[in-house]
Amino acid sequence: MPGPIHGIKVLELAQIMAGPTCGLMLADLGADVVKIEKIPDGDDTRRFSPPEINGEAAAFMTMNRNKKGFALDLKTKEGKEVFKKMAKKADVVIENFRKGTLEKLGIGYEKLKKINPKIILCEISGYGRTGPYADQGGFDLVAQGMSGLMSITGESSDKPPMKVGAPITDITAGILGATGVLAALIHRDKTGEGQRVDTSLYEAGIIHTYWQSAITSATGKSPGPLGSAHPLTAPYQAFKTKDKWITVGASNQNNWINLIDALGRKDLQEDKRFNSNTNRMRNLQPLIEILNKEIIKKPSNEWLKIFNKKGLPCGPINTIEEMFEHSQTKHREMIIEVKNSKASFASLRTCAWWSATESKTATSPHYEESDCWNN
Repeated sequence: MPGPIHGIKVLELAQIMAGPTCGLMLADLGADVVKIEKIPDGDDTRRFSPPEINGEAAAFMTMNRNKKGFALDLKTKEGKEVFKKMAKKADVVIENFRKGTLEKLGIGYEKLKKINPKIILCEISGYGRTGPYADQGGFDLVAQGMSGLMSITGESSDKPPMKVGAPITDITAGILGATGVLAALIHRDKTGEGQRVDTSLYEAGIIHTYWQSAITSATGKSPGPLGSAHPLTAPYQAFKTKDKWITVGASNQNNWINLIDALGRKDLQEDKRFNSNTNRMRNLQPLIEILNKEIIKKPSNEWLKIFNKKGLPCGPINTIEEMFEHSQTKHREMIIEVKNSKASFASLRTCAWWSATESKTATSPHYEESDCWNN
């Protein structure tokens, strides 16, 4: 059964992560995505190795599954003509070049609109296509720093700044781009009108600061890093057990009661420092010191069984390998096989489940593939 946006044709003029994430999301939803790579070297992630499998970079295969591959030199007249022919048939074009690059190549939005009035151009950049930073390139590390994310990530303000482990602004910008494209497709279905979709890594970082921005707006002060703790509720963080670390989310009063009951410390509710979330936040350090002394007494598996029986949100801190092998991961089929004629390896399924449609089989393009819309 085809995916929910089966029949939508997408040209991806993007490389590395943000733009390819957008294309990946649309491909998983059923779109026919053609990745157009530069000549002579293709997408830079082809050289993000090791690791490789039979000469294919795992990074490239992960980000570009479910896409067809097409190599094109857009600096040549012939390359531009081929692209324009494909754009005439396309529904969506994704690009993550610096501002003005497509215009310099003679294939900017105004030109594309003349070729295909219904086309949707999704532009994913460092800072957006407007504003004082519009001309600057974008990198996840820099976007995490500028968006405020690095100021709230890490153990404490007196330690070096820390970024989120995953390239979160790249990935989120791609998801925002895909969401924007889907909205633009609905608008086009209603009006027949194509349009531009404009998002950025910087904005993708900012939207992850909802809680911290609410605190800053209300108090006029920027919160700092809290390790694994929550800025508004406690206890809600990682704790060291006798053998490993686990997470415990006693984020409301009922869960707090369940936690102290499981710990055999119901007396803590009689302590005015801890009898409400407001008081627990005001006295967070002594609270955590008390809980640490209790939770360190037993191994992780024992605590997780006890907490789960109480209905308390909790879980292990898995490595990626442990996540791969987890029963829930397998049941939800999150690990899928990505393959082409050169290599095959395990990757991630990235879209939702639907009751009436399904996502496509995962394949990854070769650099030399060119069977794309008969061009």
